[in-house]
Amino acid sequence: ISNTKRKNPFYIIIPEGNQVTGVIMADQLRSLDYKARNSSFISKCPADLLQEVLMHIDPIIF
Repeated sequence: ISNTKRKNPFYIIIPEGNQVTGVIMADQLRSLDYKARNSSFISKCPADLLQEVLMHIDPIIF
């Protein structure tokens, strides 16, 4: 997730009204160790937004 907004077909805008702001960079797939990074849960991704992200990721991984 980034707050840098560019015209990129893989950037999915997080709708207003969510605790997290910015864009999801669907082409920047990562595997993270959340415990090692001392991260904490902020909010759950809405189902419709998750489906949109998965549609963008599908051509990359398959």
